[in-house]
Amino acid sequence: MNTSTQRRPGGPYRSRDGAIFGVCRGLAEHLDFSVGGLRVIVVIGTLLTGFWPGIIAYIIAGLVMKPEPIVPFDSESDAEFYNSYAASSTMALQRLKGTFDNLDRRIQRIESIVTAPNYTWDERLNNDL
Repeated sequence: MNTSTQRRPGGPYRSRDGAIFGVCRGLAEHLDFSVGGLRVIVVIGTLLTGFWPGIIAYIIAGLVMKPEPIVPFDSESDAEFYNSYAASSTMALQRLKGTFDNLDRRIQRIESIVTAPNYTWDERLNNDL
């Protein structure tokens, strides 16, 4: 059993020292269980589920679980800072989506003006020269 690891608030994390994604090591540290034993359970479970469902579940767990913090949490405020930092990537994606949505609206507005039936290219080109 892992007695040297501290329990961190916020649930299990992917371990940075794991073999593949660090899911098994992170869960083993969180549950205070043997890493080798958990890996054997995962392999047996993968084989019993028909291989692909187990692999897909493992990959999803690897993508959903947050990575282990580099510095162990000393207090609740450290955990809060880490969780806000991990959530900032989601906020950045939302800002990026908002920017692209704004650009899409502007392009649609320009297209509607230029493709309007009352828009005359000849008149527009001759006035600009």
